[in-house]
Amino acid sequence: MSFSFNKVTIIGVGLIGGSLAKVLKSKGLAKEIHGSGRSRETLEKAIRLGVIDHMGQSTAHAVESSDLVVLATPVGTFTSIVTDIASHLKKGAIVTDVGSVKGDLVRTIECMLPAGVHYVPAHPIAGREKHGVEAATDDLFNGARCIVTPTELTDKTALERVCSVWQAAGMNIITMDPDRHDHVFAAVSHLPHAAAYAMVSTVAEFSEGSTNYINFSGAGFRDFTRIAASSPEMWRDICLLNGKNMVEMIEQYQFSLNRIKKAIKQNNGKKLEELLRRASDLRRGMR
Repeated sequence: MSFSFNKVTIIGVGLIGGSLAKVLKSKGLAKEIHGSGRSRETLEKAIRLGVIDHMGQSTAHAVESSDLVVLATPVGTFTSIVTDIASHLKKGAIVTDVGSVKGDLVRTIECMLPAGVHYVPAHPIAGREKHGVEAATDDLFNGARCIVTPTELTDKTALERVCSVWQAAGMNIITMDPDRHDHVFAAVSHLPHAAAYAMVSTVAEFSEGSTNYINFSGAGFRDFTRIAASSPEMWRDICLLNGKNMVEMIEQYQFSLNRIKKAIKQNNGKKLEELLRRASDLRRGMR
């Protein structure tokens, strides 16, 4: 069998990293897959589940001789990991990631890698509220989008190879400027997560004695707040690393909420319906 990569190392074998490992195995894209991460227990579980083949004694050890290294940990850990592995990467190795923040982080990582090692930043738009290697599946990415954010320094051959991996996973590839990526996803991904966490906290604050308001929630509340069950560590890092855009989006969201609040306080049914209808029409028109 002809493999695209002899050795792949995935740093962070959770939902995304584990699912990618399953794709690489099922599609015959990697001869062997090594895993690395903070938890030995998680890595041992990944081996038992057949998600990875080996685990490194350390992250630096795990990446030695790797053709492809995937950063699948929270984005706040990327720079410290790259610091640890940079001198252990072979010439010609490709480093990619699955992080949902790009911008300055991409430029920082590019400067940290040695000459001859290629960096291809990527962001597969896939996931679910469950996390951990036990939730990994080889169809997680099927039909979803993967945003790649190359710069003028990105090697074209490395870019093509990373794109081919995500295409094999069933993803549709979209190329975007790193800074544009962060502004777009602050609006459509990062803000909704912050709003969901805030909504759960808001309702919890109204609980009185033995009456927990959340216990009376229906499908609407559960649907709206589903993503608040996501990893707090991961979303802490995303919000902080994309802080400027997040603040902008939260302020815009507050402005929109205040318009609705004002119409309610003024008992202005016409204005309230206008605001709601405008949003409703936009939502109905979404693909």
